[in-house]
Amino acid sequence: MKQSSSSLDTFEPHFKPLVVIELAKDTKEETKEWLTQRIVDKKKNGGAQLLIKPLVKENGGKMDGNQNLYLVGASPLRLLLGAETVGLVKECNDNSMRSFAYSSRNTFKDFAEDNHDFLTVAECQYIIKHELENLRARDERMIPGYPQAKLYPGKSIIRRLLTNGILVQIFPLHDSEELKKLRYTWYGQLKITFQPLDEIRCYFGETIALYFGFLEYFTFALVPMALIGIPYYVFAWEDYDKYVMFASFNLLWSTVILEVWKRYCATMTYRWGTLLMKRQFEEPRPGFRGVLGINPVTGREEPVYSSIKRQMRIYLVSLPFVCLCLYFSLNVMMIYFELETWALDFHEESESYFSNLLLFVPSIIYAIVIEIMNRAYRYAAEFLTSWENHRLESSYQNHLILKVLVFNFLNCFASLFYIAFVLFDMRLLRQSLATLLITSQILNQCVEALLPYWLQKRHNKKVKKRMYSLKMDTDLSLFEQVTLEKEMGTYLGTFDDYLELFLQFGYVSLFSCVYPLAAVFAVLNNVTEMYSDALKMCRVFKRPFAEPTANIGVWQHVLLALKFVMAFAIPDKPRDIQIKLARLEFESLEALKKQQMKLAAESLKEETRGEKTTN
Repeated sequence: MKQSSSSLDTFEPHFKPLVVIELAKDTKEETKEWLTQRIVDKKKNGGAQLLIKPLVKENGGKMDGNQNLYLVGASPLRLLLGAETVGLVKECNDNSMRSFAYSSRNTFKDFAEDNHDFLTVAECQYIIKHELENLRARDERMIPGYPQAKLYPGKSIIRRLLTNGILVQIFPLHDSEELKKLRYTWYGQLKITFQPLDEIRCYFGETIALYFGFLEYFTFALVPMALIGIPYYVFAWEDYDKYVMFASFNLLWSTVILEVWKRYCATMTYRWGTLLMKRQFEEPRPGFRGVLGINPVTGREEPVYSSIKRQMRIYLVSLPFVCLCLYFSLNVMMIYFELETWALDFHEESESYFSNLLLFVPSIIYAIVIEIMNRAYRYAAEFLTSWENHRLESSYQNHLILKVLVFNFLNCFASLFYIAFVLFDMRLLRQSLATLLITSQILNQCVEALLPYWLQKRHNKKVKKRMYSLKMDTDLSLFEQVTLEKEMGTYLGTFDDYLELFLQFGYVSLFSCVYPLAAVFAVLNNVTEMYSDALKMCRVFKRPFAEPTANIGVWQHVLLALKFVMAFAIPDKPRDIQIKLARLEFESLEALKKQQMKLAAESLKEETRGEKTTN
């Protein structure tokens, strides 16, 4: 028999804070009271039936300046019922994977009434997030204290609070002890070993674990390319005919690794239970705007927006803007080639050590400009995609990925294709590829890891100094943790990480036959990337909410598309062979033509001789 969550009591003697809610500083008292009451109310009354309390001192007084910070938790029974609601899949005693049901809880492996570790902390935080997001308005027509913040039956209260700026953020708390253990096993030891993907999944969730799993897998998959590339670089540098074999291996390699990854990914996600999870019904995005109407699927009252208007925004504004950006990128590329010509002319005139170094300057400048343009375009693409007013987050992400991929692909690879198939300058192609690849890797490591870590460490010192200057006698551990974490940067997802791997895959698979060391530099970069990304997740960013997922999403189709582009871009025969074959064909046709003319002449002679004989 299914247990009803309405029968639960909201009292919990040992409150364990899992999630933090931060409200705006000027939030009205009646709004706070209404929100906290809705969170603790029983499910049958439309509440979330969770536990919540403000961040307080030991003596019960609220911390100065932090009256709008609230800690949210849940009783073990409430979390188990929540696990059933969200459809978590767990391993049974017979080793099968099934959706968790509270009524049959004893059939699941490692379950015990006194075992509070049956659900991982990441899963518990995901359940709380799900319950908060599904806290819906009933009879309220507005948020108390804010008449302009309209509500209607079925509207998500949390999303409305976010949209109106009343709710600043919701984030899950780090578990200090578990984080220390994870840091030690993940990057605390300087030795080459596999990443603790299961531990990463338990702490950060499946989305983060899959990214690190793919990064690790891709790095190991690059090793054969690197091992083959080194002798090609050392012994056969000028023999371009031999690179045809390398290019063919590239195509085979890219196909095999993607297919093997799909199998490896399915094995991991089945073990984690997300491969069998049913997809949750998607709610409208917090930024979605429209007039109030009826959703034909759910029958609920919610904002609706004309798809025709959205398509007009996409095709009349976004598409021309993207084309304009692509045109601008191509013009920057032509300026780069002019700089290359100038540097080459200068080197031919002076023939000095300085002029030899100057040959690399245009490529370095161009690589830096590419990174700047990519990041500037990313902000413009996010603004445009948000302005298009997509109803669902998945639709928003797909349109954003398409915009960013098209621009990044052209911006990063157009010059290389131009050099390879228009200029036919292999020396310049090697130099440009090496400079672009190495410069972009160095810039990404500095901007994405080293700089954020330094800024966060500096900020933490200031916060700790300010807190200890209060001279409080109480234990500040929890207060210090919440205060530090709420000021940390927010992890915006795996978009940029996958984009970086996608571009790296393009450099290696498309052009490593010309510069065989590309795979070597990619391996070195990815090894450092594993450590720097792990450092970011554990020390720089707030802990992200776990997001159950069964694969790496749209990036797996994207990589397959790049494979087909590669198959089209790599000719089956090198250019000199094509010329030789064309010449042979031409000579054969000429010889055939001469033979036909000779036969025709002989036939004409025979006819003339026959006519003379007759006469």
